[in-house]
Amino acid sequence: MIRYLKDLLLVLYLLKSYDDYLARLDALGIGFPMLLYGGMFVVLTIALFMTAYIRQTLIRHVFALAMFGSAVFFDVYTQVTASYLTYSSFVSLVYSGGFIQEAAYQYRDVIISATVSGLLLLFGIGLKPRRRAPLPGALLMAAPVLGVLLLSVVLFVRAGEGARGLPVMYTPLAYLNLFTYEALHNTVGPREPVNLTRIDHPVEHDIVLIIDESISGNYLDINTPFGVHSNLKEPRPGVDIFNYGYAASIANCSADTNVTLRYGGTRTDYRRINSTLPSIWQYAKKAGLRTVYIDAQRTGGHLQNLMNHAEKKDIDEFVQFDQTPVRDRDMAAAAKLIALLNDGKPELVVINKVGAHFPVHDKYPDAFMAYRPTLPRGQFVEVADTGSRDGFNGQPDDWLLYRNAYKNTVLWNVGEFFARVFAHADMRKALLIYTSDHGQDLHERGNPGLNTHCGSDPVEEEGVVPLVVMSGSDLKTQDWQAQLSANKDRSSHYNIFPTLLQLMGYDLAGIEAVYGKPLSVATVDDFTFNYRFNARLGAVPAWKYIDLNSIVTPGPVVPSVAVGQ
Repeated sequence: MIRYLKDLLLVLYLLKSYDDYLARLDALGIGFPMLLYGGMFVVLTIALFMTAYIRQTLIRHVFALAMFGSAVFFDVYTQVTASYLTYSSFVSLVYSGGFIQEAAYQYRDVIISATVSGLLLLFGIGLKPRRRAPLPGALLMAAPVLGVLLLSVVLFVRAGEGARGLPVMYTPLAYLNLFTYEALHNTVGPREPVNLTRIDHPVEHDIVLIIDESISGNYLDINTPFGVHSNLKEPRPGVDIFNYGYAASIANCSADTNVTLRYGGTRTDYRRINSTLPSIWQYAKKAGLRTVYIDAQRTGGHLQNLMNHAEKKDIDEFVQFDQTPVRDRDMAAAAKLIALLNDGKPELVVINKVGAHFPVHDKYPDAFMAYRPTLPRGQFVEVADTGSRDGFNGQPDDWLLYRNAYKNTVLWNVGEFFARVFAHADMRKALLIYTSDHGQDLHERGNPGLNTHCGSDPVEEEGVVPLVVMSGSDLKTQDWQAQLSANKDRSSHYNIFPTLLQLMGYDLAGIEAVYGKPLSVATVDDFTFNYRFNARLGAVPAWKYIDLNSIVTPGPVVPSVAVGQ
């Protein structure tokens, strides 16, 4: 029996995914595609068993670890998101590598589970063979390499598609091959200087873009009767507030949205524009504005959302809150914004808030626990973006607790944030645009899974964000009211960059020719968001249309305590 232990372990590991094989066969139906799939499955399986019989111990162990790590990575992703790891999703994860420590902490139980099941594969390959395979040693060593290369070629030809239902240990390795190939052949060109013309007079007011994190437009009181109190609905003395209602996000992942908000990519040309045209900082400095970036999410000078050091050079003041508890960082951002608005200097300020990214257990003080019952508190006080899912299995009762914690977080990080800004900031010479990077899937449709965004098969709520303009009442910039009714519930993130450029005095015709329409004109937006932002190798982006008639909104739950301003 010991002679066949390796084979038994590998068979058991492969059988673990039998549902995926059956689902792929069912999707293909009887015909030539099924034969191709079956042939590919057999070839990769044979290559796997050949890998297990490599005679050189070190080489066999290297392959065992590589395939084990790849399989665990794939398994963790599918368990967390309840969706398949596509190449686009893989690229998004690579771009979010800065979050790897937080992610490892958050999903440690899932990682442990995937690691334990992956031991079947690790030992199945790594254990010393008790039998000698009747094949040349060089062929055995070439088998795993050829298997990964074969799958890579198939994925390259099919624009990243074609790995579903195949042995999972090959898939991330093949994706990594494709990503490396693309990185080596990236020829988008150098970044261009500012070429747009602008009216030759100085900008004498502050321009502020507030990008919240994971704030879903369908959970705020400005858009729905039972939404969370935002402090954006009530009239404010000396401030005009223009609510554009529901807006469509650029994408349902943070990095994709944020980099496009900073560079102005359009639906039809975001790769070229984001890679080669000037940043919002460059446009601001050309217009004579001082530039300030407030990052409440990261610390220690770490960059995120595809920002690099070349981009950072155009930021005059880079602000993070290293010594501030996670719960209070949005309040620190509010205090910094208030100081900037009160300093009398015209500045472009961009803020990335903490908002309501998971975990939402501890992102609000006890006094703001208005919605109950809620998630248990005290475990994730210093976790900004991720947290353990202990006791959270994605069942309806779990999501009820999550939604209540989410609403408490929104009450604090949105409602209290704006309460403080309105109470203490000089808004007379300030123009603020408020939105969020993406919406949230809070599983009110009863769909399975643990994720709230970045899904490869998203619900519409993942792309629903707020869009609000706030202006000093006497500030003469644009006639926001003129197109408000036409653009309300019909605009998107793609209208923000052109709006910022127009506020800086750049020529409207030139703006529209490159970046599209600002909010000062009828936006005529597609009202879709991109859930295949990193479409590669000839694949095309995938767009999800937002039908506002189907958006799920919070029900009439009365808060258990009265808080807020």
